[in-house]
Amino acid sequence: MSALLQMDNAGMKRGIVIKDDWPGYSLDLFTYPEHYHDDIESVYIPHGVIMNRTERLAHYIMDDFRDDNIMVLCVLKGGYKFCADLVEFIKILGRNSNKYLETRVEFIRLKSYLNDQSTEDLHIIGCRDLSFLRGKAIVDTGKTMKALLKHVETFEPKMVKVAGLLVKRLPNMAESLTDYVGFEIPNRFVVGYALDYNEYFRDLNHICVLSRTGKMKYKI
Repeated sequence: MSALLQMDNAGMKRGIVIKDDWPGYSLDLFTYPEHYHDDIESVYIPHGVIMNRTERLAHYIMDDFRDDNIMVLCVLKGGYKFCADLVEFIKILGRNSNKYLETRVEFIRLKSYLNDQSTEDLHIIGCRDLSFLRGKAIVDTGKTMKALLKHVETFEPKMVKVAGLLVKRLPNMAESLTDYVGFEIPNRFVVGYALDYNEYFRDLNHICVLSRTGKMKYKI
């Protein structure tokens, strides 16, 4: 894996950079729900690697916030596993040190994909009144950030930081809005670890590449 992944030395929080030609691991090397056998091409990021990187992000957050209490705003549904694991690592690190970080979690749901295509219409579903954020330090753990950040900032939080497990590398990619990045990946549609394709594949522990068969089978 070391030949295909690299860390950006200019900024450790940019994340692990997965190169464009990385095909992923053979499915034969891992366990996964058998009913998805023809629907995924490869294991792109194994679950163990996800967990270890998430623990490192928790270290960064602990170092940056120190004595601040934080409100974690989890973006559903795709962010729920990452959020839960990140918060759990923050709690574990706090219990094992003298830098306990009091953490509250709230949830918001965004919908911006149809099949495997991102649409321009961003729908905020659920909690629109975020007045409980006023004066709080926030770690946002979601993926569709620009519109959400604009919405969140109207409620005058003390500070906003964004944690994202995945950031896609796009041709016209502007400066990332994400402060804590797990992995920078090519512009490929991936599923698993709560990331879905039309509500399927959330039950995969690994992040996997969706096959053409899978796209056609679950297309709406």
